Amino acid sequence: MKIIIAGAGEVGTHLAKMLNSENHDITVMDNDPKRIEEMEGISDIITIEGDCTAFAVLNKASVRKADLFIAVLPEEASNIIASMLAKQLGAKKVIARIDNNEYLVQNNKEVFINMGIDYLFYPEQEAAHEVINLLGHTVTTEYVNFSGGKLSLVVFKLEESSPLIDKTLLEVTADREHLQYRTVAISRDGVTIIPRGGDYFREGDMIYVIVNENALKEVMAFSGKTNIDVKTIMILGGSRIGIGVAKALQDEVNVKLVEYAEEKAYRLAELLEKTLIIHEDGRNTEAMLEEGLVNMDAFVAVTGRSETNILTAMLAKRLGVKKVIAEVENLNYINLAESIGIDTIINKKLITASSIFRFTMDTDVQAIKCLTGSNAEVLEFIVKPDSPATKSPIRGLKFPRDAMIGGIVRGEKTFIGVGNFEIRAYDRVVVFALPSVIARIGDFFN
Repeated sequence: MKIIIAGAGEVGTHLAKMLNSENHDITVMDNDPKRIEEMEGISDIITIEGDCTAFAVLNKASVRKADLFIAVLPEEASNIIASMLAKQLGAKKVIARIDNNEYLVQNNKEVFINMGIDYLFYPEQEAAHEVINLLGHTVTTEYVNFSGGKLSLVVFKLEESSPLIDKTLLEVTADREHLQYRTVAISRDGVTIIPRGGDYFREGDMIYVIVNENALKEVMAFSGKTNIDVKTIMILGGSRIGIGVAKALQDEVNVKLVEYAEEKAYRLAELLEKTLIIHEDGRNTEAMLEEGLVNMDAFVAVTGRSETNILTAMLAKRLGVKKVIAEVENLNYINLAESIGIDTIINKKLITASSIFRFTMDTDVQAIKCLTGSNAEVLEFIVKPDSPATKSPIRGLKFPRDAMIGGIVRGEKTFIGVGNFEIRAYDRVVVFALPSVIARIGDFFN
């Protein structure tokens, strides 16, 4: 697939690296010579310096031959203009990053579709939704719904009190006829394992479970922790994510938002009428204690600096805050943040990748989630008639070892992907996969 990325910032660079590993033909454009120079260090990527909204630059990138055009420039207006021009010049599918929630209202989205933009995505809004979802499931470090919640992926760390410790998968799932959940992966010491029946659970393991909605409470109990009802929350950072979380929760819970910039704090006080805005430096431990951090049920750090978010989240955890979430944009810091006990990490690059990656696949993919604590991905496929997946029970499919079928949705019914189950056309199949096999698993459902 020929893919053109307009914008060589952090998001564009991450996308280029990720898609380049899938053997696509990648071209990256940007008007910043320093960013272009940094991109040139990535092998097999074509770089073009210039204004992404200029006809000459778009033509130089051969946009007329593009299967996919992705606009991730810092300015929303530039993304919209570049995407519209790319479509008019012949790009087959066009995607634009935005930062205005108003554009995602259904009637307004249709305006953009009429202008030729196939898909709009707003990473900060998606990150805010992710935070809100996790605050409702405090045991989990990641929580992803598929098919309207009929199946979910839940991710949690096994505490010392977990009933799973030192048991094998087969021991935990003895009643396989009525199985309502399946462990699709274990992350241990930075390595992701696709487990088999004889593999053991160990304390400290991060486990990934596909579960149907009826067994959710049972699976959550395996973590060794209990879910808490969040009634008080402190948010550090008046970013778009922080504003989105506060706006969504301020009618239901007691929300405090800490913002360092004085002028911005005053603006937030006018915007968020039911949120208590505090003008303070979140790195000031005494000030955070005075503002009641120790009494919070949850703490969410979403400033623009990963280091600040990690340090303040670590402080909150040590003070006994039950649920701690931090935005960590530096991918190299994610393992560090998890190792020091921060419950949940969110990352806009991975959220963006989840939004876009499905457009690069030949198979009908309903959803993809690029996971934060692992290099793996979980995908929801729609099965085509006469595809290989419909030809035999799961155990006879010769599915790659580095992938696992977790669950299947058929109409209103859900099934766990055990060996004797037979997949049918138009089923929705949730698959957990490591990067080495993602390009191959789509063929089973196509």
